Amino acid sequence: MKKDFLTILDMSRQEAHDIIRRAREMKDSSHRSSILKDKTFVLIFEKASTRTKVSFEVGIRHLGGHYVFMTSRESQLGRSEPLKDTARVLSRYADGLIVRTFGQAKLEELSRYSSIPVINALTDDYHPCQVMSDLLTISEHAPSFEDLTISWVGDGNNMANSWINAAIYFPFKLRMAFPEGYEPNSNVLEAAWNRGADIVVTHDPAEAVRGAHFVNTDVWASMGQEQDKIERALAFKGFTVDDKLLKWADDRVRVMHCLPAYRGQEISDQAIEGDRSIVWDQAENRLHMQKAILEWVVSPG
Repeated sequence: MKKDFLTILDMSRQEAHDIIRRAREMKDSSHRSSILKDKTFVLIFEKASTRTKVSFEVGIRHLGGHYVFMTSRESQLGRSEPLKDTARVLSRYADGLIVRTFGQAKLEELSRYSSIPVINALTDDYHPCQVMSDLLTISEHAPSFEDLTISWVGDGNNMANSWINAAIYFPFKLRMAFPEGYEPNSNVLEAAWNRGADIVVTHDPAEAVRGAHFVNTDVWASMGQEQDKIERALAFKGFTVDDKLLKWADDRVRVMHCLPAYRGQEISDQAIEGDRSIVWDQAENRLHMQKAILEWVVSPG
């Protein structure tokens, strides 16, 4: 049976923990293999990318595979051809799809009609590869996920939804602050609470950051929301991760951002460049996590 990675919950709890351990092993050993020998992955990116594109392309090469990169100009996604036709045709050419697109429903339809693994490289709803990479980064700076408080300050976007999913599988406390009207998907949040995730949602950034060991943020206006930048800048006033806000956090707090960052908006220059920042570890770990995910989707079992 093929394995898809559309959200973190497509893995079991044990698999999610195992894949973080595997990514650390790969990083520590500068891992190379031939597990993808004679395999080709098609990368279809309808949204621009730096880290996701390069980390997947390099990761595929490190595992002995090949890739074909396509933007919306070269692919039929979003055009007249039905998605199910694209999925079935590409399944006969390639060994996996890595898709960066807008709606999660588009990814789910590709998955439904493809006979090869489909990996979510970002949608408007979820960014599971990034959050798994962030969990890898946290694991390098903390002995375990237990007794950790992780804070999210900002928009209820795809990153927030994926952090909520992660809180189901990992025993940290998740404290999240959003401006009114910018909360995450209520169904995703309710499902996590029903499964025992320790998540508190507030409109007060200081409350979310209080005692936090890791403080995480993202842009206020994601791709496709650029027309709302002025409105969002007003709504998110007071949600900047800076030295003033970080005074509420644990003395040894680490600062995280998935990049690209707009300094002076969601994060200050001092916070991202300071000694508490682990942003560059996050960026590097995209490579190691992508390799672990690629290995997982092609491995039997």
